[in-house]
Amino acid sequence: MFSFEQLRGFVTVAEELHFGRAAARLSMTQPPLSRLVQKLEREVGVRLFDRDSRGVRLTPAGNAFYGEARRLLALAESAPELARRISAGSAGTLRLGFTGGAGYGVLPKVLNHLSEQLPDLELELFELVSRDQLEAVQAHEIDLGLARPPFDAGLFGHRRLVRENLVVAVPEGHPLTSLERPLRAEDLVSEPLIMHSDAKARYFYDLVVGLLQVRHDNVVHSVSQILTMVWLVQGGRGVALVPESTRLIHPDGVLFLPFATPTPRPVELHLVWARDSQNPALPVALEALGDLRF
Repeated sequence: MFSFEQLRGFVTVAEELHFGRAAARLSMTQPPLSRLVQKLEREVGVRLFDRDSRGVRLTPAGNAFYGEARRLLALAESAPELARRISAGSAGTLRLGFTGGAGYGVLPKVLNHLSEQLPDLELELFELVSRDQLEAVQAHEIDLGLARPPFDAGLFGHRRLVRENLVVAVPEGHPLTSLERPLRAEDLVSEPLIMHSDAKARYFYDLVVGLLQVRHDNVVHSVSQILTMVWLVQGGRGVALVPESTRLIHPDGVLFLPFATPTPRPVELHLVWARDSQNPALPVALEALGDLRF
């Protein structure tokens, strides 16, 4: 097997096309350099240079080998620095989970901020509802989630990232659009309601049930994704309570009306991670996200 010393000698001769100048660049004499190249040719099993009275030229095989040799040398030179960056957390991979609702405004801003602060960090994305995110974080299948509370403080670290209002998505032309005030719970008593799934979207289900007297006969659909709720509203199937950031998708034929809540901006989105995570990129990413504002 050839050595990196042989590769450096070959690449330098290939660049200079002169053994004397190449030896001077390598701070060695010409005979040892010639022996390095000859040994490399024996290891590779082909002639890499044509040598005659007119000078030194790369053979077709040597020309092909030159590109690969330069790539191997570049990898060898960059590998120690890459290993140091990965150990320090500024490079490597961060697996990021997010809810569908977090994709409206929050996720792009998080990704852009991380890319600016940690340009060598590779980001892998996984769209999961909050419950599935927590399972994936606990199993170390993802490193960081954008999820809804509550969280087990013994297992998870978490930090609130966003608070926002609830709004009512209604079809364009709906009678509720004529009210010149924020909607209240009693305004929705007789409205067909597109509801959050109590199994797949438990956070929003509990939030809405805490604000409305939800009757079973009033619920026309129960779904897990906010985008699906909006399409159902667009199709005239009913009205839905969704986070205000849903406005950012600008669906045709759907209006978002303000909704009065006892607690201002009751919808929360948190960063959540496993307390026992061994990924060195995680604390670096959390620190980078510490100055992110919405």
